[in-house]
Parts: sequence; C-alpha cells; structure tokens
Amino acid sequence: MATIGFIGLGNMGLPMAQNLVKSGHTVSGFDLSEYATERLAVGGGRRATSVGDACSEADAVITMLPAGEQVREIYLGGEGVLASVLDGTLLIDCSTIDVETAREVAQAAQGSGLAMIDAPVSGGVAGAQAASLTFMAGGAEEAFARARPILEHMGKTIVHAGGAGNGQAAKICNNMILGASMIVVCEAFLLAEKLGLDAQRLFDISSKSSGQCWSMTNYCPVPGPVPTSPANRDYKPGFTAAMMLKDLRLAQDAARATRAVTPMGAGAAAVYERFVESGGGSVDFSGIIRYLRGA
Repeated sequence: MATIGFIGLGNMGLPMAQNLVKSGHTVSGFDLSEYATERLAVGGGRRATSVGDACSEADAVITMLPAGEQVREIYLGGEGVLASVLDGTLLIDCSTIDVETAREVAQAAQGSGLAMIDAPVSGGVAGAQAASLTFMAGGAEEAFARARPILEHMGKTIVHAGGAGNGQAAKICNNMILGASMIVVCEAFLLAEKLGLDAQRLFDISSKSSGQCWSMTNYCPVPGPVPTSPANRDYKPGFTAAMMLKDLRLAQDAARATRAVTPMGAGAAAVYERFVESGGGSVDFSGIIRYLRGA
C-alpha cells in the first residue's frame, strides 16, 4: 500500500480519498475546507495543514481541483507540489481542465524528474462514492502503469488515452457528446408530450431502438422510466449544469484552437449557458429539460 497526498476534497475528491483509505492506503488530505479534511480524518485519513504537508512524504500525489488556474498554482507555485514532493513521487491530476495547462504542468513535472499523468474521471459523485469511476489517462506508459493500481481502488474502468494531455482531450470530447445528447433526449420527450405520446412508452421504444443512448437509458430526464436518474429526485445533482457548461466551454476552446468544426457542441454550450444564466447552475445537467419546457 502507498502513502498518498490528496489535494482537493470536494464532492468528488473526498469520496475518492475515502475509498483509498478503505483500501488500506495512508492518505494525507488537504483542502481549504476544514469540514472536508475532518470528514477524511474521521474515516481514517490524515488532515494535512498545507499542500506541502500533504506532499512531503507521499509516494503519490493526487489532485482534484476546479480548473486549470488552480492546477497550475498548486503544482507550479513556490510552495506547491513540485517544490514539496520527494524524488520519484508519482503525480496524478484528476481535475478536468484545458489540454494546454495539462501539458504545461506535465512538462514542468518532467523537467523536475517526476512522472505525471492527467487522469480526469467520468461517473459523477455516485461513481466516486461507489469506486466505479472511469479514468481516462494521459502520460507515459511507465507512469500509467504505476498509477493504475492506485486508480483501481477508485474506479472500474481505467484507460490509457496516450501522451500527456490526452486524458483531458478524451474527457472534453466525451462530455461534448453527453451534453449534446442530453439536450436532444430532452427535446424528444417534450415533443412526445405535445404529441400525446406517453413518456414511458417512448422510453420503452427508443431505449431498444436506434435512438438509444446513455442520456436516455441511464439518466432519463423525465421521472419514471429510470428510477435512479436525478429526474426522480427533483434533479438533485450528480453532475451540475454549471460543471457541464465548464466542460462544454473547454471543448469549444479546444475546437477553436485546433480549428475543429463542432456546431452541435457549440449549440449545446449555448443552451447550457442560457440555462445556467437563468439560475440552473446548481441543478443536475439533466434538468436542462426544465429550461427547454419553459422556453
């Protein structure tokens, strides 16, 4: 078992760190929230007092942070990860950030003689709690091989996507698909409603036909057909609309930088932007159906 520094104990990071503790790892967690570090400590983890404290004796450091700005600061700052870790420490960033920042930080880590992977996740809070996340990892084969046994205690599917930054590339492409597909599933159920077609009957047909997709069969945006979907909990978030908008914006930034043509992705980002601006940012992203119904 490894000694792990875990930085960022939010809705995703805390259950991930807790699963590492349950698996027998020694985990030192740091977060600006004392409540989060206390919850880790109650479960057998250690409360770190700073980034440096979390990193100082770690075999591996895992970060789960809000955006590229924080990742750059935590890794490259004067008292950050690169300045605090021991030689040979493995670095794993599970944040969802822009590809450029991921590659910049990985290059800085390499310049310090450290192995690093970017390993954003899919699966939401429920997946983090159940240790069933999907990790899409970018980095050298050797670094990925070292990280895999640790990631397996937090997820069920671990895929090597290629070189540094490719984990982030996979994540934003995946979530562009998810965001756009959720919108059209919502539109279909609203159209069915106006045409007098029962939602359950549409689900029974489309979930077994060519319209089948994850947004329908796992996360159906209307109450009833999928009992575990947020639609049955007043759209309490597993993954908020604000987070979906963040990922769609990252995809559009990447599309502009590479001159990729993504009209559906751009359209999805625009719809989620209006939903968030109307006050829906803290709602589950499948709650976009509320905005479409009102519009």
